[in-house]
Amino acid sequence: MSAERLDTLLGDPGDPDNPVGHAAVLAADERQSMLPEGERLLDAYGMNAEYVPAAYGGRLTRVDRLAEILRTLWRRDPSLGLGHGFSSFIAAVNVWSAGDEQQRRATARLLLDGHKIAAAFHELDHGNDFRHAECAARPTPGGGHLLSGRKEIVTNLARARALVLFARTGDRGGSRDHSQFLVSRDTLPADRVHDLPRYPSSGMRGVQLGGIRFTDCPLPEGTLLGTPGKGMEIALRAYQITRSVFPAISVGPLDTALRTTLAFALDRRLYGGTVADIPYVRTVIARVHADLLAVDAFSGVGVRALHLAPGATAVYAPAAKYLTSRMVLDAFEDLRSVLGAHAYLREGPYAIFQKLARDIEPAAFAHVSRAACLVMLLPQLPRLARTAWETGPAAPPSLYDLGADLPPLRLDSLVAGMPRVDGVIGTLTEIAACEPYSGPEGRFAARFAGELRTLRKECDVLSPTDITIDASPEAFALADRYTVVLAAAAMLAVWRQGGERHPRAALSLALDRLTGRLGGAPVLTPAERADAEQHVFDLAVERFEDRRLLDLTARRIPGR
Repeated sequence: MSAERLDTLLGDPGDPDNPVGHAAVLAADERQSMLPEGERLLDAYGMNAEYVPAAYGGRLTRVDRLAEILRTLWRRDPSLGLGHGFSSFIAAVNVWSAGDEQQRRATARLLLDGHKIAAAFHELDHGNDFRHAECAARPTPGGGHLLSGRKEIVTNLARARALVLFARTGDRGGSRDHSQFLVSRDTLPADRVHDLPRYPSSGMRGVQLGGIRFTDCPLPEGTLLGTPGKGMEIALRAYQITRSVFPAISVGPLDTALRTTLAFALDRRLYGGTVADIPYVRTVIARVHADLLAVDAFSGVGVRALHLAPGATAVYAPAAKYLTSRMVLDAFEDLRSVLGAHAYLREGPYAIFQKLARDIEPAAFAHVSRAACLVMLLPQLPRLARTAWETGPAAPPSLYDLGADLPPLRLDSLVAGMPRVDGVIGTLTEIAACEPYSGPEGRFAARFAGELRTLRKECDVLSPTDITIDASPEAFALADRYTVVLAAAAMLAVWRQGGERHPRAALSLALDRLTGRLGGAPVLTPAERADAEQHVFDLAVERFEDRRLLDLTARRIPGR
C-alpha cells in the first residue's frame, strides 16, 4: 500500500461519475456528513493500519510515508482525512508513547479491526490551556478512578469505540496535575455518561464534533496511561509527531486549490484573452506555487527530524505548525483574489475551492493554535541563543534528503523538555560560510544568517516575563521571526542536498517570499524576481497540464 495506490483507488477527482470524486465530496459536504463511499474505500485500503506501528501488525514505519499517504487523502477531502482516521492517530500516538504492552496491543487490535478512537482533550472554557482543564479523575479506595466533567469539540466522539482522556488528577498547581486514560466506551455505565449535541461548524462540516459529560463515572483499574501526573508530558511528546505531520498534510489541499485556480485561469476568457494572460494573475499563481514548495520542504525536514533529530523536534514541530499554517491560509486568500466570485460558489467546476478553503481554516488552528505554538517556542529561545545558534553543529545531510532511508522511529527519544540543539540553524551557519555571495542563493544565505545574529542578541536578553504567556508583542515577534529563519534554513539545505531534483527558480522565489515576512530591503532585484516568477508560473502550468503534483515530488496523478 502506498500513496500511489491510494491515488489510483480514489480515481479521477474530476469525473462526475466517480463516487469519491469532487462532485460526491461536495454533495456530502452539503449534507454535512462523511462521504460513505470514501469511508468504505479507506476501510478496504486498510487506512487504520497506517496508524499502527509495524511491531503491532500495522504499516507505520516512517512518519514521512504516513504524511504522504495522508496528504493524498486530504488533497481530495480534508473532512474524510480527519474524520475517517487521522483523529484516531492523534489519540493513538499517546498510547504508542506511554501505554503498557496490553494497552498498545488492545489499541492496535481496535484500529486494525476498523474502529475509531477519540482524543478527548478539549474543553471549551480552556481551549489549548490544558493545565487548567477541569474534567477530573479522582482515585477510589478500591482502585481505579471516578471521572466527572465535560469534554467538548471532540472528533468522532459518538463513533469512537475507545477514548484517550486527559483529566485532572491533582491540585498542586504544577505540570503534574493531569493524567491520561485509555478507556473503552462499552465499559462506561450509561447512566454516568451523557452525550452532548453535535457542534456544527462552517468548515469540516462532515466531521462528527461531539461533546460528553461524565458524572462520577468509574474508570476501571488499568486504564491509566503511564504513571499518574504524566498526562502533560505524554501529550508534549505525542504532539511532536502530530504537529510535524499536519504541515506536511496541508500541502495536499493547497495543491488542489492551486490546481483549481490554474484550471480557472487557463480556461476562463476575459479582455480578449485568458485570465492567465493577466500579469497579476501569473504573479499570484507563481508566488503561491513557491509557497507550496516552501511548505513542502520545511515540513519534509520536520517529519524526517522525528527520526534523525528527535532531540530538537520540541522546537521544530510548533515552529512548522505555526508558520506553515499561516502560509497556507495566506495562499488560499491570494488564490481567492484570482477566482473572484467563483471562490465562493458551491456548484460548478471550481466549487471544490470553497470547500477546501472552509476545511483548511479550522484544520490550521485545531489541535493547537498558532498563538499557542509561539508560547511553546518562547521559553526555548534564550537557551538556543546561548548554546546552539552560534557554535552548534549542523544537522546531518540525510535530514534534508527528502524520501531517503530513515532509521526506525523511537518515541522514547523525543524530548518533552527544552532542546539543547538546533541542527537546522547550524546548517544555515554552515551554508552561509561556504556559499559565494554573488548569486541569489548566497545572498539569501547571508541575509538569513544576519537575521540569525540579530535574533541571537535579542533572544539572549529576553526577560523572564517575555518567555511566558504574558510576553510582550515584541517577544512574540521574535518567535515569529525565528520560524521564518528556520524555514529558510531548511529550504536552502533541501535544495543543496537535492541538486537538480528541485527547481532553482522556485528556491529564489520562495526565499524572497520568506524575506518579505521579515521586512527590510529585498534580496532579489526586480528583474531577478520577475524572471523567477515567470519560471515558477511556467512550471506550475507544465505540471498541471501533465497531471503531476505541484509539490516537490511532481508525482503523476490520476485524471484527464
